[in-house]
Amino acid sequence: MATGKKHARMRPEQGERSRQNSSYRGVFERLSIGVPGLDEILNGGLIARRAYLLRGGPGTGKTTLGMHFLTGGAANGERCLCISLGETEAEIRANAEAIGFDLSDVHFLDLSPEPQFFTRMESYDIFSPAEVEREPITQSILGQVETLKPQRVFLDAMTQFRFLSPDAFQFRKQVLSFLHFLMEQGATVLFTSEGSESAPDDDLQFMSDGVIHLDASPERTVRVSKFRGSDFRGGSHSMHLTAQGMQVFPRLLPEMYRKEFRAESLSSGVPELDELLHGGLERGTITIISGPSGVGKSTLGLQFMKEAAGRGEHSVVYTFEEWRETLLRRCEAVSIPVRSMMERGTLSVVQIEPLHFTPDQFASMVRSAIERQKSSIVMIDSASGYRLSLRGGDLVTHLHALCKYLQNMGVAVLLANEVEAIIGEFKATEIGISYLADTIIFLRYLEIQGELRKAIGVLKKRLSDFERTMREIEITNYGIKVGRPLIELRGILTGNVEWSDEL
Repeated sequence: MATGKKHARMRPEQGERSRQNSSYRGVFERLSIGVPGLDEILNGGLIARRAYLLRGGPGTGKTTLGMHFLTGGAANGERCLCISLGETEAEIRANAEAIGFDLSDVHFLDLSPEPQFFTRMESYDIFSPAEVEREPITQSILGQVETLKPQRVFLDAMTQFRFLSPDAFQFRKQVLSFLHFLMEQGATVLFTSEGSESAPDDDLQFMSDGVIHLDASPERTVRVSKFRGSDFRGGSHSMHLTAQGMQVFPRLLPEMYRKEFRAESLSSGVPELDELLHGGLERGTITIISGPSGVGKSTLGLQFMKEAAGRGEHSVVYTFEEWRETLLRRCEAVSIPVRSMMERGTLSVVQIEPLHFTPDQFASMVRSAIERQKSSIVMIDSASGYRLSLRGGDLVTHLHALCKYLQNMGVAVLLANEVEAIIGEFKATEIGISYLADTIIFLRYLEIQGELRKAIGVLKKRLSDFERTMREIEITNYGIKVGRPLIELRGILTGNVEWSDEL
């Protein structure tokens, strides 16, 4: 793109030197892109006075992100300019207003084709269409930019300029010159691309200071592949387009978070259970409570939370399978006063519909609760319900990141894990997550003289010794009761319970 006589007076070496100085001054100046989760991925936002490419197919949210970028700047009192070569200003404003964006302080340069263009059926007999159309577009942009001196520019879409260039070399040269001009005027530029297999935009990726990719298949994600002068959080991150705009949920990296805490045991409030665990569970540890359906995994976890509430500590239960109200009624029936705990602010029960959440979104919710409420115990009920939110993703990877984050924050993690077998061959877990656990508590059904009963035992405990015997456990109207060691029985783990001949 030609930049006009006024701009041409600057010698090339002066222009390059000016750009370098401008970039250097902006190294430590960050601009919010307008979406908090994306700012986090970018380690604080975009570096000022640089140019960034926004890639994605139709419907991936490019214009929506551009509106966040512009309205965020306008809210800070910055001069913002939207240059549109596709949609009209009226269309953009109407769509933005429908999702709550206030563009009243955003300036527009509408370069979209006018309806009269089709009716005039203009033809160019001497010059090519690119030569005829390029000059007025160039002059319109130059005039607007030099008059407004925008601090933020959103251009949708840069690939339209490709049709105004006679060849790839001229396109590259014109785009570079255009971006240099904008940045020399003090602007931070976000421009979109309509790249496809038939019309790749690799050249634009090379020319930009950063590249943000939006994808909608099979799930909506955002990814940063390039960010000059800064580190960034790699990989794909979940993204939603809502009635309020774009939401981004950064992939959780547990090593980035750590909190100092005192390692101490958390009692269950049931003396026999504490004896089995040699004092209870420790802060900053991961405990898997494993067993078949209905054996009492959730109730056991809530017993630890009941005791924590007595100390004035906060706990959270994320239930993926059981309705919240069902859980509350069931717990109150066994003397765990969950409603009063919730009223006092020592317990939160959050019902999760797994098909409505991605793992990154759920992790973001958990992280927000932990940092806001300072919870001491978190229970995920259950691993199989959590797996539904992955929709074919890697369960172990996501669960590892979430549990390790909680562990680093000093939270005692309780992970309910359902095994399918009621009796028979013993398995601590069936989904390969036992390596995560510092402690594994297992619950088993057993039949004694035609009566169905339950047993509890500890398979693993990293931070202390534990009792090697199993005990009978009952869940009664008065709460959890744990009996003496079942030393007179054998074969509990196999399901073939027999009386010991030695007694």
